[in-house]
Amino acid sequence: MTEHDPFGRGRMRRLFGLDRSAPPPPSTRKGEPFHPWTIPNAVGYLRLAALPVFLVLAYNTEDGTSVASAMVYWAIAAGDYLDGILARITGQYSRLGALLDPLVDRLTILAGAVVCWSFDLLPHWALLLLALREVAMLFLAQYGLRHGVDIEVNWPGRISVFPIMGGIFLALLAPGWVASALLIWGLVMAIIATVLYAQRGVRAVRDAQTAS
Repeated sequence: MTEHDPFGRGRMRRLFGLDRSAPPPPSTRKGEPFHPWTIPNAVGYLRLAALPVFLVLAYNTEDGTSVASAMVYWAIAAGDYLDGILARITGQYSRLGALLDPLVDRLTILAGAVVCWSFDLLPHWALLLLALREVAMLFLAQYGLRHGVDIEVNWPGRISVFPIMGGIFLALLAPGWVASALLIWGLVMAIIATVLYAQRGVRAVRDAQTAS
C-alpha cells in the first residue's frame, strides 16, 4: 500500500473492473498464443454450452416466460462479469479469452432477443435494432482482425451490457414497461458505443496502413 492508496482502493477498483486505465494485458494482443486452458476461459466455455439449454427451456414454455429459463439466462449473463474478475485474480489473461468473451456476449444477447421476439416479450422495433447492432459489432470485430486491429471496449459499450441483458432477463420473468425501458436505455448506449468503435477502428486501420 502507498500513502496515496492506504486501503488498496485502487487495487479493488481494478479487481472489479471499475478502473480500466491500464492498457490491455500483452497476452491478449494479436499474435500471442491462444492459451485455451485457463480458468476464465472455462467460464466462457460453460456460458457457451448453456446457451442451447436456455433456448430449450424458453421454447418449452407456452409464453416464453419461466423462472428456469430466466435464471439460466442470468447465469450466462453474470458469467461475463465472473470471467473478468477471475482473469484479474489469477492473472490468466489469454488471446482466446479476449476473442471468446465478446463473442459469447453477442450470442447471449442475440439468443435472448430471438426468444423475446418469438413470444412478443419486448418491442419488436427495439429487438430488431439490437440484432442489427450485434451483427454490426461482429462485422467490426472481423474487420479489425483482418487489419490487425483490436476493437477495444469503450465505456458506453460496457455500460450498455447491464441494461440490455437486464431488460431481457426481466422480460423472461415478467414482461412490462420496466423491461422495455431497460432494453431501450441499453440500446441507446450500445448504438453510441458502436459509432465510437467504428470511428476508432477506421482511424486505427488508417494509421497502421500509413505506418507500413
